[in-house]
Amino acid sequence: MEERAVIIGAGPAGLTAAYELLTRTKIKPVIVEQSDRMGGIACTVNYKGNRIDIGGHRFFSKSDRIMQWWCDMLPLQELNGKSLAIGCQSKKPTVETTKQGPDPDETDAVMLVRSRKSRIYYLRKLFDYPIRLSKRTVFNLGLLRLLRIGFSYAKARLFPIRDERNLEQFMINRFGKELYLTFFKSYTEKVWGVPCEEISAAWGAQRIKGLSISKAILHAIATPFKKRTDVAQKRTETSLIEQFLYPKYGPGQMWETCAEKIVAMGGTIMTNVRVDRLLTKGNRVSAVVAMDQKTGAEVTFEGDCFFSTMPIKDLIRGMDHNVPQGVRETSEGLVYRDFITVGLLLSELKIHDDIGDCRKLLADNWIYIQEPDVQVGRLQIFNNWSPYMVADPSKVWVGLEYFCYETDGLWKLSDEEMARLASGELASIGIIDESKVLDRTVIRMPKAYPTYLDSYSGFDELREFTDGLENLWLIGRNGMHRYNNQDHSMLTAMTAVDNIVAGRHDKSNIWSVNAEQEYHEDNDTSTKP
Repeated sequence: MEERAVIIGAGPAGLTAAYELLTRTKIKPVIVEQSDRMGGIACTVNYKGNRIDIGGHRFFSKSDRIMQWWCDMLPLQELNGKSLAIGCQSKKPTVETTKQGPDPDETDAVMLVRSRKSRIYYLRKLFDYPIRLSKRTVFNLGLLRLLRIGFSYAKARLFPIRDERNLEQFMINRFGKELYLTFFKSYTEKVWGVPCEEISAAWGAQRIKGLSISKAILHAIATPFKKRTDVAQKRTETSLIEQFLYPKYGPGQMWETCAEKIVAMGGTIMTNVRVDRLLTKGNRVSAVVAMDQKTGAEVTFEGDCFFSTMPIKDLIRGMDHNVPQGVRETSEGLVYRDFITVGLLLSELKIHDDIGDCRKLLADNWIYIQEPDVQVGRLQIFNNWSPYMVADPSKVWVGLEYFCYETDGLWKLSDEEMARLASGELASIGIIDESKVLDRTVIRMPKAYPTYLDSYSGFDELREFTDGLENLWLIGRNGMHRYNNQDHSMLTAMTAVDNIVAGRHDKSNIWSVNAEQEYHEDNDTSTKP
């Protein structure tokens, strides 16, 4: 009898698991997805031909396996006769493209090569991110504040806090207290909704990793001497990468393409179906019970192996298994940060990049809003992710990002109220003129960011319990309650399939993804989700 896998969720991890099963085993997967979108938070939302990338997804990984997988799914663009080497861990490039690549003006199935640029908006001024000791920085900060930052950094290097217990101590050790207070504290607390001293230092170790002021300065010095045709950047801290790959129509195009291939190979994808219960027999899952959200009918999916990317809180609630009380308490206490994107279509921005005598559209992919008098955390300029994300290239298409809890007043605002708040805030800090707003839309993404707060300290017991169900594989960001990027999520899925192929029941290697050095990668950096 043909073996069957049931995969809960059609995000990067779920779709990767299905594709790997189909290409490497005889197991037939069925994906059960609550929404009608492919990619989870890495989907692309199309609003009147203007596309939104929720949260921003740079396609860059220090895993050769992931880079090759992406390029196999969507070929790299034509580069006007230039060659582009892509390789991370191997001595030779894993992918090399030349002028034979597809032309994005003629082909939709194509991966673009894009330049990375991020800045911080603070004191109504733009600062390079990561911070660089440039004329702009000196002028914007002023000599006195700059001296305080320098002395503070020197003190942190000479007399570091020895026992780092929280994120504040972690960041002070790497950036100095003055720089931390200037550029990190306000934004971080805006994102996570709690003081930095209440966030574990372990979270910083996962997200910031090796970045420091000294590395940023050395990178700035070395940059003019580097060739820009190499996207590998293996020895570069991810916060400093200068190029990345990007699907023509945003990240969702990658996952929509993957979904089409899964179906073509015999896999099944069920959308608008919400998983409510997991049925178990002994130490194995036997089936999941779901509800068709269109008809209200109950549907049961039996399988031989099960992959879950659903939030662990919902997974544990739905188990008929004898769940230990401590595991239930830990699960119920897990905290998620929710996410709102407001898309604004503009005739122009109020601020520009001055290049010679010309004023041009800001070149940033996104801008971190450090201003404490507004709630908006980050601004994306979708034109710069891909010019094909905008229906009319003469217009400016931006996304304002807000972080909150579903219980907050912000989340409970109507779409119209939320849109008015967003445009008003951006106008109040001098980035737009509200009269230039042509259209707007609001997108809400619950449980976008699992946090390491509250009951997370008891997570090891929960992990031990779920690992004990031998045919259940937790993968992906929410599936593992780990703040992973899409390449990490994909690697957890690949590793789970590796284990099935090898007949391995120990799942520790899945939990090691983004804990071992070779997997360390981040779409941007530090406290920035």
